[in-house]
Amino acid sequence: MKNVLITGAGSGFGHEVAMRLAEKGFEVIAAVEIYAQVQTLKREAATRGVSLHVEKLDVTNDGDRRKALAWNVEILVNNAGVLEGGSVVDVPAANMRREFEVNVIGPLLLTQGIAKQMVKRGEGRIVWISSREGLNVNPFTGIYSASKHAVEAIAETMALELQEFGIEVATVNPGPFLTGFNDRGFETWKSWEDNASERLFDYSKLAFPRAQFDPEPVYATMTAVAAGEIDTYRNLEPKSMLEETKSNMEAPWNRKTKDGLGSRPPSLQKSYEMQPETLASS
Repeated sequence: MKNVLITGAGSGFGHEVAMRLAEKGFEVIAAVEIYAQVQTLKREAATRGVSLHVEKLDVTNDGDRRKALAWNVEILVNNAGVLEGGSVVDVPAANMRREFEVNVIGPLLLTQGIAKQMVKRGEGRIVWISSREGLNVNPFTGIYSASKHAVEAIAETMALELQEFGIEVATVNPGPFLTGFNDRGFETWKSWEDNASERLFDYSKLAFPRAQFDPEPVYATMTAVAAGEIDTYRNLEPKSMLEETKSNMEAPWNRKTKDGLGSRPPSLQKSYEMQPETLASS
């Protein structure tokens, strides 16, 4: 399998992984959300010395999704996504819907058509770029986390349903990495169409609540999973957060409804203390 479609290739993880897959000799269709990104990515690929087939593909656009069915996609990397920062009791309805359209519904509709083509060929690989937030939760990323929990359910079910047809399915679960994605997500409140006086929190005082890692491990893992060099189903980065992630998944079984009532959780307080774009020490 050589033909790879990677969505959200205009920036962040998708941008770098598209380049690296091309360097490995894959035929890469690098999909970007808007036409303005097409020529920019082509120029960047030329500077890098790699060949990319750059296409405009907004996963929420039905016409764009249908266009992708002509591309003979053998490996699909569902990477496009957005982060809407804010309390689950504050985020406006339109922003919630946008989160799920971009992160869940659009990618799934794209995958439905491509997966059926893979079934006819008897092989294929589908990689869902989920998140550590698909396994855990944090204050002010709940709507994003909900969308990634949905991705986890879809990917795991898809792996079962496509197994007999020879289709591989995997997830990559990045934690907090410094690509600008997380910090941009904590700025979206500035364009909310709501009554600001009714918000529970003052978002001008808040930042993404974790120090963020250098993204190199995600670039390497995403590239290797897409290329078939790593065949584990779930792939979390950084690996240093694996035990914390598993512990957090177990914690709700022991939580009581009155635990901590009347006090602010330390995880929420971190949003008041953290500065944007804080690099983790390791």
